[in-house]
Parts: sequence; structure tokens; C-alpha cells
Amino acid sequence: MSVEFLLTSFIVIISPGTGVLYTLAAGLSRGSRASVVAAFGCTIGIVPHMAAAIMGLAALLHTSALAFQTFKYLGVAYLLYMAWSTLRERGALKVEQEVGVRSAIQVTMTGILINILNPKLSIFFLAFLPQFISAGEPHPLTRMFILSGVFMLMTFLVFVGYGLFAASIRDHVISRPHVLTWMRRSFAAAFVALSARLALADR
Repeated sequence: MSVEFLLTSFIVIISPGTGVLYTLAAGLSRGSRASVVAAFGCTIGIVPHMAAAIMGLAALLHTSALAFQTFKYLGVAYLLYMAWSTLRERGALKVEQEVGVRSAIQVTMTGILINILNPKLSIFFLAFLPQFISAGEPHPLTRMFILSGVFMLMTFLVFVGYGLFAASIRDHVISRPHVLTWMRRSFAAAFVALSARLALADR
């Protein structure tokens, strides 16, 4: 495992995106347990992209304009839905004192969908991982699974860090309704901005 791979992965993972935003929102609104659940869901959402890259499906997404556009706009629509839900207090910033089983499942599924509906992840796996697999590698698939697993583990740990930080300041936030309102609007605006960025993305 090269230091270059670990450093590059860390930079990619720590950069703010939909998964980071959702994990922060879960930590702020529902506490530390929910932030870990959200991080887990976002990490699981990477699996389909990893599988697509390994099976070569990402190449189709990369070369087919129709496939990419369809997948992209599904992601855009979902991000806009997240923004709308957040403003209506039934989404990412619905404040709950405890997280039940049903709520945990909802948080997990939302995290999974957020990353599944991101075509850039498939492109990332297609273009990024092969750079760290040498031409003479005797077991390239095994190597790709290992690198993908490390990337997912790093994603989970970084997202948990983001979420636990958000949860640690949660009490200061929910005790101030005006701050919560401001943050809800900020998260909604961020989801809209991310959807706009995705809509403008090229293959």
C-alpha cells in the first residue's frame, strides 16, 4: 500500500461533498449514533460503484452520454429532494432526541442512495484505482478489491470523525432555534449547490 495512494485517497475523501454534508447533518440533528449510521450508509453506497468499475460497467457510463446523463439527473433530483426535505424539517435536520431502529434504517438508506446516485464515484473508481495497479500485477482484481476496501475504510473513519464533531456541538445548536433555522437553510442551500454542480458535470 503506497503512501501516495493513502494520501490521495485521504484528500479525495476529506473534501466536502454530499456524503460529508449528510453525515454532518445527521450528527447535528440526531446525535453521535446517527452520524455513525450515516457514515456507514454513505460507505456502503460506494460498493455499487466499486463493483461497476471492476465489472467494466463504469466504462459504459463513461462512454455513453445517455447512461451518464440519466444517472446524473437522478442524482440531481435526489439532492433537490434532500434540500426540500431539510427545509420542511423532515429530512437531514429533523431534530430527534433518540434514534430508533426505523430511524436508523432511514438514515442508512438515505446515505446509501446519496452515494449510489453519484455517477462521479464510478468515474473516480474507473480512473483513480487503476493508476495504483502496476501492469505486471499478477492478481489485479485482488489488488483492486484491497485498494477499494482501504478506500471504503478510510471513508467510514473520516465521515465518522465529521459526524462525531457535529454531534459534539449538537446541544449548543438545538438549544438555539434561530441557529437551527439558519443551519437548516444553509444545508438546504448546500444540497442545491451540489445538485447544480452535478448537473453541470461532464464525463
